[in-house]
Amino acid sequence: MTAIPLRPPRRLVDLTLDGEPVRAPEDSTLLDACRAAGKDVPTLCQGDTLTPKNACRVCVVEVEGARTLAPACSRRVEQGMEVRTDTERARHSRKVVLELLASSTDLSTTPRAAEWIEEYGAEPDRFGADAARVDEEPKVDNDLYVRDYDKCILCYKCVDACGDQWQNTFAIAVAGRGFDARISTEHDAPLTDSACVYCGNCIEVCPTGALSFKTEFDMRAAGAWDESAQTETTTVCAYCGVGCNLTLHVQDNEIVKVTSPHDNPVTHGNLCIKGRFGYQHVQNHAQNRD
Repeated sequence: MTAIPLRPPRRLVDLTLDGEPVRAPEDSTLLDACRAAGKDVPTLCQGDTLTPKNACRVCVVEVEGARTLAPACSRRVEQGMEVRTDTERARHSRKVVLELLASSTDLSTTPRAAEWIEEYGAEPDRFGADAARVDEEPKVDNDLYVRDYDKCILCYKCVDACGDQWQNTFAIAVAGRGFDARISTEHDAPLTDSACVYCGNCIEVCPTGALSFKTEFDMRAAGAWDESAQTETTTVCAYCGVGCNLTLHVQDNEIVKVTSPHDNPVTHGNLCIKGRFGYQHVQNHAQNRD
């Protein structure tokens, strides 16, 4: 039996959060420290399995002595650091960012977006009807998942998951610059003609619903999608011997989508096409048995 090597203990640093002294591991971020202290700092682009990109800027906090607001998702804690998470400056910045995002993209399926817009008094409508929007029809070019870029906030999480941080397929990237920037396949080819292997790991990390299971997309369109009525059961994928964990989301006794626990040491939230989309045989078997 192979012995698991012991890691050196993580050094703790002392800092102040909103006037309260806290201790946090030296390799943690301000967002980690805030969450450990029970402080609700909003964020959209942060992912627990990806390197922070500082794209959405919703999580900014004020650090004593710093000229600019710091993104809590990537700024590391330091000894003696004094941090304020709910200052007028930080709240105003979050308000403007939420207004800009909500005026240009559809945040209707973004968890907690409506709550934060209300909390920070954001008014997306103040930019008027001429605010720049994608106004693009959802791309439904396969039977597994849908790309609805009207909901995309360009957080780059899907690009990172498809690229060198996990899948190394590089089927998608950011095309264009400025207002023309968008997520695209090479030469804007249909997904079926791209390098995509349909692992669905991009769906796993998407924070806004711009990428979703075809089943979820169709059920939302029909008004049948109801997360409150869904149950989640974690099991082990039966397709091979790797041992990937699957979380089955079930509504009305049918599997509607499959995810994977992010804290699982085997998958870290990632799956292959069989694990994420190959669940239909379960329902076919159940229907035949009935």
